This record gives sequence, C-alpha cells and structure tokens, in this order.
Amino acid sequence: RSIAPLPLTPSPPYPTTAYAPPTSPLRSRRPVTAITALRRGFASALASLAEVSVTPVASASRSPRTIGLGAFAPTKMASSVMTGAAAALAPTPRGATVRATVNHRGAAASAMRGVRCSNAAAPTPASGASGASRRRSLYCKAIAAPVSPAELQAPANLHGFQLLREEYVAEYDAKVFLFKHEKTGAEVMSLSNDDENKTFGVTFRTPPANSTGIPHILEHSVLCGSRKYNIKEPFVELIKGSLNTFLNAMTYPDRTCYPVASCNLQDFKNLVDVYLDAVFHPNCMTNEKTFLQEGWHYELDAADAEMTFKGVVFNEMKGVYSSPESVLARECQQALFPDNTYGVDSGGDPRNIPDLGFAEFKDFHGKFYHPSNARLWFYGDDDVEERLSTLNAFLSEFDRKEVDSVITTQPFFTEPKRVVASYVAGEGEESQKSFVQVNWLLSDAPFDTETALAVGFLDNLLLGSPAAPLRMALEESGLGESMVGFGLEDELRQPTFAIGLKGVSTEDIPKVEKLIFDTLASIAEEGFTQAAIDSSVNTIEFSLRENNTGRFPRGLSLMLRSLAAWLYDGDPIEPLRYEQPLAHLKERMASGDVFRPLLKRLLIDNKHKVTVELNPDKALGKVQDDEEKARIAAYRAGLSPEDIEKVVADTEELKRLQETPDSPEALACVPSLDISDIPRESKSIPCDISTMGATQLLTHDIVTSDILYAEHLMDLHSVPMDLMPLVPLWCRAMQRMGTSKRNFVDFDQTMGATTGGFSLSPFTSSIRGETDVAAYLVLRGKSTADQAGEMHDLMAEMMLESKLDDREVFRQLVLESRSGMESRVQGGGHSVAAGRLDAMDSVAGYVDELMGGLAQLEYLKVLTKRIDTDWDGVVGDLERIRAAVVSRHNSVTNLTADAKTLDASSAAVSSFLDALPAHGTGVATEPWSPSLVLPSVNELITVPTQVNYVGKGANLYRGGYELHGSAYVINKLLGTTWLWDRVRVSGGAYGGFSDFDSHSGMFTYLSYRDPNLLKTVANYDGTVDYLKGLKLEQSELTKAIVGTMGDLDSYQLPDSKGYTSLMRHLLKVGDEERQQRREEVLGTTEKDFHAFGEALEATRAPEAKVCAVTSPEAAAKAVTERPDLDFKVTSVM
Repeated sequence: RSIAPLPLTPSPPYPTTAYAPPTSPLRSRRPVTAITALRRGFASALASLAEVSVTPVASASRSPRTIGLGAFAPTKMASSVMTGAAAALAPTPRGATVRATVNHRGAAASAMRGVRCSNAAAPTPASGASGASRRRSLYCKAIAAPVSPAELQAPANLHGFQLLREEYVAEYDAKVFLFKHEKTGAEVMSLSNDDENKTFGVTFRTPPANSTGIPHILEHSVLCGSRKYNIKEPFVELIKGSLNTFLNAMTYPDRTCYPVASCNLQDFKNLVDVYLDAVFHPNCMTNEKTFLQEGWHYELDAADAEMTFKGVVFNEMKGVYSSPESVLARECQQALFPDNTYGVDSGGDPRNIPDLGFAEFKDFHGKFYHPSNARLWFYGDDDVEERLSTLNAFLSEFDRKEVDSVITTQPFFTEPKRVVASYVAGEGEESQKSFVQVNWLLSDAPFDTETALAVGFLDNLLLGSPAAPLRMALEESGLGESMVGFGLEDELRQPTFAIGLKGVSTEDIPKVEKLIFDTLASIAEEGFTQAAIDSSVNTIEFSLRENNTGRFPRGLSLMLRSLAAWLYDGDPIEPLRYEQPLAHLKERMASGDVFRPLLKRLLIDNKHKVTVELNPDKALGKVQDDEEKARIAAYRAGLSPEDIEKVVADTEELKRLQETPDSPEALACVPSLDISDIPRESKSIPCDISTMGATQLLTHDIVTSDILYAEHLMDLHSVPMDLMPLVPLWCRAMQRMGTSKRNFVDFDQTMGATTGGFSLSPFTSSIRGETDVAAYLVLRGKSTADQAGEMHDLMAEMMLESKLDDREVFRQLVLESRSGMESRVQGGGHSVAAGRLDAMDSVAGYVDELMGGLAQLEYLKVLTKRIDTDWDGVVGDLERIRAAVVSRHNSVTNLTADAKTLDASSAAVSSFLDALPAHGTGVATEPWSPSLVLPSVNELITVPTQVNYVGKGANLYRGGYELHGSAYVINKLLGTTWLWDRVRVSGGAYGGFSDFDSHSGMFTYLSYRDPNLLKTVANYDGTVDYLKGLKLEQSELTKAIVGTMGDLDSYQLPDSKGYTSLMRHLLKVGDEERQQRREEVLGTTEKDFHAFGEALEATRAPEAKVCAVTSPEAAAKAVTERPDLDFKVTSVM
C-alpha cells in the first residue's frame, strides 16, 4: 500500500515495489514485467519532447524475456502529477496489446514512478546567488570524488555515530559503511558510488495487531504536514516543484518505508529534510482532521441526507477488496500465517477500518516511529559526512528506547490445511469460475544469499518462462484460464511459494491440485534438463550483471534487497553480494544435483501447505453493502438531533479545511529550486540516421556495458483492419508454438541460454498535425555483443518459421488474455475508460481499443468459441497477419550500444534484415480513414466493484487550441491542486488526475478507486472556472515550472535513451520543436493558465463524453439522476 497508487502485481497483497525491478533479479519473470502500457497520452508526449523512456511491453505473458518493465502508468500516463499516480495502477496487462509506455515522471511524484532526473547532477552556486538562499545548479556533479569508491574512507567526524563495518561491494562499485547512532541506536546503511541518482529511505518495523489499516493510514497521514513544514500536504508541494526521481511511501505487512531519490543534490537534500521531519514530527499526532481525511469518517451533507463512510484509505481498500486476485492474495497470506502479524491486513479491511480510533492511531506512531526502531539508507554520489550530520540533527532530539517490533516466526504446521472463501462475482456465466492456489511456507527465517540464489534458480526453472515445466503443465492443462500465485516470495521474514489457476470449474478444482503435486513429484524424480538449467543460469546472470532497473532508482532497488535481511536483524550487506555465492552455487551445480533435493525439501515433503479455494458469490456484494449500511444505520439511530447536526457540521468543517489552500507565506516553508537553476538548452541523445538496404537505421552511440539493445519495427498498416484485434494474440502465438526447426521448449531454452531475451508487440500513436498514425510491430531484444548473431538468428527463425497451428496452446493464450482483460476492467478501470474515450476520438485510439481495450475483450469472447467452430479459419488469419506484416517495407531498425558493439553487431543485423521478405503479401490496400472511430456516446461500463473509475474527455485541437509548452505545466499543476483537492482529498478517491495527449489533442480527466461518479464529473467541469479565475503566486508558478522541467530532463538508463530517440523520430518531434516547447515551459505565465481554461471549455461542451467503470447499482443511479447524458450502459461481468 502506498500514499499514491502503485502499479502493483496482483499478488502478493503488499507492495513489493513490484512493478519495477523486483527487488531481486531472480523474480524477473514476475508478471509485473508484462504490465502493459497502455496509452500514448501526455507521457508519450513528454517522451518525445524529453529524456523520457518509452518502452513497448510484451503482452500478458509472464515470460522473463519480456523486454522492458512496462509503463509507469499502465494505461493512462497521468500527465499531471497525480493524485494519483492513480494513473499508475493497472496491475493487469491490457490484453496482449502494447503501446508506448513511458517512464513518466509527471504523474509521478505521487506514484511510484519512473526514474527521473537531470542528466548530470548537482550543485554549484548559480551566478549571483549567495548565502542561505543560494540556488543550486542542476547539471554538475554532486561531488568530485577524490578517490574511487573502493578507496573511500569514513569521515573523521562521525556526528554522533559509531562505525560498525565498512566494506567494498564490487558488484555495484560501492563503498558501504554501516553506522549506528550512539544516542538512539538507529542504524544507517551508507553506500557511496558514482551514481548521480541519489537515494534515501527511512524504514520502520510496524507490525499491526489487527486489520484496521493503522500502518497504512499512518503512512498517508505523516506526509500531511509536520513541525517544520506546517502546511496541509508538503508531499504534494514536493510533487509540484521537485526534480525527484522517486517520491512515495509504502506499507508492507510488517514495515513502512519512506524513500526518495533525486539526481540534483540540493533537491535531494530538500526531500530528505521534508521526509525526516514528516516521520519524526508529524502534525497528524495533534490534528485529528488528517486522520479523518486519510483514514475514515462519517460523512453527512445534510440532516436528511444519506450518511456514508468516507476516507482515502477506506476507499482505496474498497477498491482492493473488489479485486478477486487481491482477495485471493489476502486469504492465502492469512492462511499461511495465522499466528503472527501477517495474519492481519496491514492495508486495512474496509469492514475493520471504522473500528480504528484516533487514540490508537497516535499510540501506534509513538510506539514504532522512533529512531530506535529506524533503519536509514543513503546511496549515491553525495557526501558521507553530510549524510551523518543531516541525520544527527534529527536523531539527537531523541533518547534510546526499547521498541518491541520484532516480527515473530510463524510455527510450522504439522499437517496441510485447506481454506474455502468467496469473492464478489458478476451475473455473467463467464464470471462463475473459481480460483485455486496452493501455498507453502518455506523457512523459519530469511534465506542466506546462496540459498536465496538456489531457490531463485529453482523458482525460475519451475515457472520462469512459458517452457518451464510446472508453468507449462498448468497453462496447457485446460483446467483454468491463467496462473495465479506466481511462485517465490521472499521479502517477508519467512519466504513462501504459491501457484495455482484462476477461471477453474468447480469440478476441476481437485484436478488442479493433483496436477500441481504430480508435476512436482515428476520433476523431483526426473530432474531438470541441462538445457533448462543453462537457460535459467544465463537469464539470471544477465539480469544481475545488467542491473537494469528501468525507471526505478537502482539505489532503491538495493535498499529493498538489503531490508529483506536487515529488517529481521540479519546482515544488511550480504544481500548486495552475488558473485561469490553464485560462483559457489555453480560449483555445486557442476558436481551434483542441487535442485531435486531442494524441491523435495521445500515443497514435496513440506507439511506447511495451504490450499485456498476462492469461489464466486453473486450475492456477496449486496451482503457487504447491506452490512455496511446497517452499521451506519445503527450508529445513526443512536444519535440525537443535536448529534446529527454535529456530524453535518463536522463534515462541512472537514470539507472547508480540505478545500482551503495554504497561504503563500505558509507554502514558502517548503524548499524548492529556481527557474534560473535550469539550463535553457535541451539535451539531445546521440542519433545517427542512415539506411541498411530498404530499412531505415537509427543508431545511438551510448555506453551500454557491451550490451546491444535492438528494436526492429515493421509497418502495422499492412495488416487488414479486420485482423487488427488478432494482432496481440498473434504476437504471443509467435513465441509459444515452436518453429519448423525446433519445438517450443527448445526454442525458449535456447533464447534464454544465449540472449537477454526478446519480445514482440504492437505500438500505435497519433502524430500531431497529421492524419497519419505511427503504427508498428516492434521486435525488441537485448544481448551481449558476442551474442548478437545468435539473437538475430533466433529472431529470424521466430518471425519466419514459427508454427501457428497448435489449437490447445492458442486456446490457452486466448483464455489468459481474456482473464487478464477482465481483471484489468475491475482493477484498472480508469485505463479502460481512457481507452474508450480515445477510441471515440482518434484512429490511433480506435486501433488501440481493438487490440487492448473493451473491444478486445468482446473479440476474445467470440474468438474463444471460434477456436472450436472454425480453427482452420483462425490459423489462416494468423498466417495472413505474418504474410502481411513481416517484411522490410517501411521498416525501421533502432540500435543502442557503444560504437565498438554497434560495429561488431552490424553483420548480424544486416543478416536478419536480409532474411525478411522485401514486401508482404495480402497487405491492406485501404489507408486508415480519420472516420475510423467508435460512436461518440456517454458510457457506463458495469462490473462487480465497490468503487468507480470515472473519465471524461474532449479533443482540444478540434476546438482550435494550438499546442504550447505551458500545457505541460498547467496539466501538472491541476493534478496537485484542483483535482487533488476535489477528487482525492475532499472526494475521497485514491487518485484523480488529467492527461493531455499532445499528439492527438485529447484531454482526459480520470479518477481511481473513487466513491463518487457524477460528483466527480461535476468537479471535472469545475476545472474550467478554476483555471480562468486562478491567481498564482510567482513561487507557485516557479514550482510548477521546475517540476515540469524535471519531467523533461529525466534520468534514463542507456536502453531508455535509445528508445526515447526512436519515439521522437517516429512521432516527428525534432530538436527544434523540443527546444521551442522547453522555452515555452520556462516562460509560462498566469495568462497561459487562463487561456488554457478557455481551451478546456471543450471538456464541458456537449461534444465532451463521459466514460466510467462502475457497479450496476451506481450506473442505474447515474442514469436516473442525469437523463440528459443519455448514458449507454455496457455490462461486462
């Protein structure tokens, strides 16, 4: 759980920071690697203008070969900072379609976001600056290290700390100092290397005793003002005007983490100071209104109105509990750990959250938020002594105390157990399917590094690719629609393993269990093939050595890895090393079978095993609603008329406080940078454009540690439109049925053993000012320089010789995609609503909708039946797609590596391109007409849910608006002011934000886990008047500009830089335009806000449309209350 929405995986029920690099590369096969990005949107606009990486992601497959981690905002790249990076949350992939995904920082701050920062880092005084007000330049090194990290010495002045250990960790070229604060006992891990993306984090052990959500509510609340920063929400102020590359807070079942990161030294210091003051001196200990806002309260607008529960966390968790996958994860965790803190929900059960009182809330902070219970982390190129001095200034106010926060061990069961539970199901026949998952507790303590590696290898061998035997047995069994569980979880005190299926018929539940046990027994008897082991070893080693954390700061990834031992009083340095344990493990593997004994001990002979069966219940939703209403009615019945009036008055007072902004004088307490700190000139990425035969070739000479990153793009316009919905499944089928040369298992293992992996996915985007659409099939891969030939040979084999005629494999792919889409509609409805609105507006949006929106889900339902009635026709269509799209005609190749690697790889690339046909056959002959859009209607999409996802949008270009860089600033500010205050703070939604697709002109409002529907639409419409009447202090305008420049000058790893340059090329955004937009951003004035308010009149004109994912009951109420909107109601589940 987090203060701003995180793109979490469906399992487990806690934030393993899951969307980004798993804390261990061993979990690279987790489904988060397949989170599909969904939309072009504002983020993709920034991608073309800025140093923002845009990554196509593979479909719903869990293959570890998926290149790229997906979008920061799966589906909606929240332009604004979000109140939700809500945009950020779609845990399930968009069917099998893939779009430009952006490591977006704009939506950022409030979400777990993409890596962002300036391309150089930190501070020197700006000219003319002096004294305490001196501003810092963004683009110089934080420190000029006089020595290499290996030779770095501890500072002479330790500022009240004791040095416990110092070691050099060669794996990350980092000098590590472990300190202990002498007065309080707080421990500090200080890592120094040349990484400009500096990271800080403070973590407390916070084991809850119940499911009231107290650690989660506290995590939200401490960031709502503090002793030094005495305003409503310093967190939001940081979102507005910081250059941070990461800013969030996360609640686990047993800890709460507060991490920040930035490439700019002064900005980094500001973030650290705000966060330390927040956790140690929060205003929420004396201001009960914060608890009521973030946690829960009774809301009553008038004495005769309906009384409800309201609160940000309360509504967030209602959304979580609306997802069957989340319910399953909760049931499994609590069944495995009935006797310790993991047996309750730290995020909060909506049924229990209203049991929490303010006194208990305060006591929890007093007990656990103390330096004696803190673990602090620094990483990067800032000065070690300054780190200690900063910390001591806060810690020295406290005295050491004993804090009982030890996470007790769950005793092992003597016999397996079984749990049967229910989830809220819809009315449709397809919704009446069960989940079954088998779960094991693996150990009574965290694994040591070598054991963790071995178990990670075992996990990868069992489930790490579609060819892994346990995964393949389940996916090809025909017993369910898609996998759940996803294997190893080792971030808590005791590691677990889980696997199962969803979409299972009741009569097949025992068969699923038997299949899991029989398959494990067979593997324990026969062992793994050497080819499988070689593939797994290369896959994991490549991931470890590449250390590509995507948009996730590397320092934060290491912090979370270290905490897996440190939090439980283990060695915090050991998890950072892998070379020696890996070498020793390889020696063991060479001399004997490591994995069969491990499999037998951990799974087959393990009695601590729980099977969880989750069955559909169509009546459960009403039962839950009735219980909540009855509880409120009982409370209300005990109130006198005077008490009722007090509840009304309290509601009004809370809303007044929520909607009253802080004064400019108060806001001045939050430190920020100045526009003068920002370079006027935009940075460019090295790009050479040439040709290789008929193919346009883009090369980027960038240091990549001898790794070649390659993208081969083929023209998607060649595919006939009637086949477009089949393209995502064709991409998956090409990778799942083997080739004419080898079967699927051999091909997959060869790819794993010789490359860093490759994937196939579609990409589409509007191009500003043109009716043309950028639409390509993207084949994306990576390998070491000496493996480039093998990788391209395998690519050619897949593209030209893949089989497409395995009916049962294809059936399973369809069921998996359908299952993923249904989960996405329920858990990420904002992305579905956004996609529908786009599809009503543009050809690119329409094609996206066919490949990954609600239209895709409807297509999958029909295709499921067609597999049985017209299989030959399906195969024929798959072959027609290959014949049309696989060719060199209008193709583009994009290569990123250093000059030496580019030269060495040239022959392999040329050979691959030469193998492709010059032209496709059966290609589409009709151009894509601008009229190719969905009918423009107001639409309510109904699913079983307790919350709403509300969208509204219109095209600004059609109203005459011409793009100006100030739009980026304005959109960012909206998400931290009007929309944050009205939709999230006052409205109670987990997120509310806007998105401006500057390529198509589509402006969209979206909300996430929202208790309101029509009220949110009214708030959207109020944006126009808000902007027209806005009076901006210069300091507020400066913050917004600085924060937007952080989006434009974002930090990127080498592969992201190369892909960003490709996107700019495809979307026809040149350096001249980028410089123009940059100057317009820097020159934004208050008048620009007023003018944009006029442009937004289009969003409340009759042409603007509403699309929301909601419950049948909420839809019926909206239809009744707003007949003028003439809603079309579409039932999905």
